[in-house]
Amino acid sequence: MTHVLAQGTFDILHPGHVHYLRDAAGMGDRLSVIIARRENVTHKQRPILSDRQRRDMIDALGVVDNALVGHPEDIFAPIEELDPDIIVLGYDQHHDDAAIEAELDRRGIDCMVRRASPLEPGDDDDELLSTGRIIDRICEERC
Repeated sequence: MTHVLAQGTFDILHPGHVHYLRDAAGMGDRLSVIIARRENVTHKQRPILSDRQRRDMIDALGVVDNALVGHPEDIFAPIEELDPDIIVLGYDQHHDDAAIEAELDRRGIDCMVRRASPLEPGDDDDELLSTGRIIDRICEERC
């Protein structure tokens, strides 16, 4: 059985997230997802929704077998505990693949790091596939 691990903030769940998680699930037999703790999100604005709400949304998706909130200090602690075979990063996530692989090696965690494929927009030019674009559209139309 191949255990796959994905991770993210998932503040506003959108089609890009669903594609990422489906793609990750397709790489193995079991998909676990780590939800970034609000206080640990430093590369962009912090999530609006609570850790629990974001975890519950991801856990409700049929492709996800297990969703959990990340560790408060050590982002690799849940990875050590879950012991996945593959870590799947989103195609556009800011993570440095080589740095992750080096830390996994240092900790003796034997798993591969892969990137999910991008979600190609459909025929509708109005599709919104990122949290930032969704927020921009809400502000344009409702603020």
